[in-house]
Amino acid sequence: MPSSLIRRGIWAIGAAVIVIALVVATLPLIASTRIVRDRIAWEMSAWSGFRVAIEGSPRIEVWPTFRAILTDVTLSQWTDTETPPVVEAERVEVDLSAMAALRGDVVFSTARLVRPTIRVQRTPTGLFLPAVPTGGRITRSIDTARGVVNADPAKPNLDKLPTDTFGTVEFRDGRMVASVNGKDVEILSSLSGQATWAAMNSNATLSATGIWRGESVAVDAASEKPLVLFAGGLAPLSLSFKAPPATFSFDGTASMSENSYFDGQAKFSAPSLRRVLEWLQAGIAPGAAIGSVSISSKVTATAGRVKFDNTAIALDNNPGMGALDLSLGEAQPVISGTLAFDTLDLRSFLSAFTPLAPTGAVGPSEVDSSFADKINLDLRLSAAHATAGPIQLADVAATAQVKDGLSVFDISDASAFGGNIQTSLRFDRKPEGSQVEIRLLASDIDGGAFATAAGMTRLVPVGTGTVSVILKGPGRTWNSIFDNADGSVSATFGPGALSKLNLPAFLKHTEQGGFFALDDVSDGTLPIDGAEIKASISKGVARIDKAEANSAKYKIWLSGIASYAGRGLALSGGVIQPDQAATQTNGQQGPNQASFFVGGTWSTPFISPISRGVSGE
Repeated sequence: MPSSLIRRGIWAIGAAVIVIALVVATLPLIASTRIVRDRIAWEMSAWSGFRVAIEGSPRIEVWPTFRAILTDVTLSQWTDTETPPVVEAERVEVDLSAMAALRGDVVFSTARLVRPTIRVQRTPTGLFLPAVPTGGRITRSIDTARGVVNADPAKPNLDKLPTDTFGTVEFRDGRMVASVNGKDVEILSSLSGQATWAAMNSNATLSATGIWRGESVAVDAASEKPLVLFAGGLAPLSLSFKAPPATFSFDGTASMSENSYFDGQAKFSAPSLRRVLEWLQAGIAPGAAIGSVSISSKVTATAGRVKFDNTAIALDNNPGMGALDLSLGEAQPVISGTLAFDTLDLRSFLSAFTPLAPTGAVGPSEVDSSFADKINLDLRLSAAHATAGPIQLADVAATAQVKDGLSVFDISDASAFGGNIQTSLRFDRKPEGSQVEIRLLASDIDGGAFATAAGMTRLVPVGTGTVSVILKGPGRTWNSIFDNADGSVSATFGPGALSKLNLPAFLKHTEQGGFFALDDVSDGTLPIDGAEIKASISKGVARIDKAEANSAKYKIWLSGIASYAGRGLALSGGVIQPDQAATQTNGQQGPNQASFFVGGTWSTPFISPISRGVSGE
C-alpha cells in the first residue's frame, strides 16, 4: 500500500477523533445554551398534559449517559392555579438524546423522579387516584384510541393507533398524599418502581413497591394493549398485589370503560382474614377470630356485580368448591352462592363469615355485633364430613345468612351420634339490645356419645334418645348469653343404662348416713328401661322439673336447680321401688324410698342422705 494512502488514513482517523472529542467537550455547553430549562419543561408538559415548572437550573452530565438533572420540579393542572401541584419532585433525572441535543431538540427516553410527592383524590369507588390531565400527547393518544375502539368495539383496527414513543418513568422514595380537612395525609410511603411503555401502540408494564398502613406492598401490572385498555376497549391485563396480610392476582381481559368489565382467573389468599379486615379498616372488632382463607376462581365482573365460577375455596385449610355472586349495588355488599366441602371445620366457617362462633379461651368475650351491618350474606353449603369442636358430623346441609343486623347459621340436616342433628344459631341486633338464640334437636342419637361431647360423664343415659335445647339471651358477651339465658331442655331415652352409678353401693351409703361424694359410687352401670328429663332455664339457672330413670326394680328421680354461672347444684332426689312409684313422685316420703340431697358443683357433686328406706339387696 502506498505510504500516501496510509498517511491520509491516519489523518482521517485523527480528524474524526478530534471532531468527536470536540463534540463531547462542547456538548455540555451546547446543552446548557440550547437545551434550556424552559425547553425541557415544555417537552415534559407536552407529554404529561400538566403545567411543568422547574425552579432550579438544569445540570448536564455527559458520562456515563447524557442526561439532564433537574431540581424542584412540579406538575400542576393548567386550569387550576390555586390547588397544590399534582406532583412535586425534589429531583428529576432525564436521559437525553445527544444527537437530538445537537439539533436543538429535546428527546428523552427515561425520566427518574427522586423523592416525588403525588397528590391523590378519593374517587366514588373508594380508590385514591391522581387528577387526570386535560391535555397532552398521552391524553390525545387515548382520545384517538377511543375513536378507534368506538368504530369497532369487537375488533378495533390496531393499525390506526398512535405510534408515538413514550419510554420509561422511574420513581424512587416517593409518597402519596391526600387532602383531609385541608391537611395533607400520607396514604403511601417509600414508593419506588417504574412504568415502561416504549410506544403508544406497544405493550406496557408497571412495577411498584411501597408501604401502605404499615405493611410493605408490591404491585405489578402488564397489558399487551394498554392504549386500548385506557380507551375503554377490551384488552389483556395481568395484575398482582402482594403484602403480608394478603395476596391477589388477576390474569385475563379487562375494559376500563364506564361499564367496566373483567373476565379471567383470579386468586386471593390471606393467612388471617381478620388481619385483612383490620388492615383495610373495615370496622370489624379487633378480637374477632377470623381464620385463613384462599380463593381461586374464574371471575366475570361487570359494573356492580362479580360472578365467581368454578371457585376453589379453603377456609383454615378446609377445601371446597362452588359458585359465588357478589353484588355491590345495594347499601352493603351482597354475597350469595353455594359451596360444597369434603371436610369442614364449622368453627372456622362461622368465624370467617359470621360473628357468631365463640373461640374459647383464646377468643374474645365480646360478640362483634357490627359485622351484620357491614355485609349481606346468603350461602348454602354442604359437607361430606364436618367438625364442630369435638363433635363429628356427616352429610351436612347448612345455610349462613347475614342481613340488616341479623346473623343466622342453620344446620338443617346432619348425621351425628348415630342419629340426626338439626341446629340453629341466631344473632339478632335490636334497639333494646342484641339477642342470641340457640336451638338444637338431636333425634335417635346415642345418649352416651352425645353426653361425652357435651362434657357430661355422670348419670348419663346410655341409649337411643332425643334431645331438644332452646336457649335465648342477651348477646353482649358469650358468657353472658349462657349466664342469663332463658329457655328449656328436654330429653327422652329408651332402654339402656345410667353410666357411672353403682346403685347398690349408693343405697348402702345412704343407709349408713353421712354425706359422700358421687365419685365414691361411680364404679358401676345401672341398666334402665328408659329415662326422661325436662328442665326450664331462667337467667342461666336450670330448674329441673322432671328427671326420671326407670329400671326393673327401681325408679330414680331428681328435682331442683343447677346454675350455669357458678356450676352449683341444689337437687333433691330419691330411689323408689316400683310399688311405691305412684305415691312418691310428688316428693312425699314412703317406706320404700331412699331420699337424698345433691350439692356441690357439676365437677364434684356430693350426696347427703335424708332417709334410708330402700334396701340395696
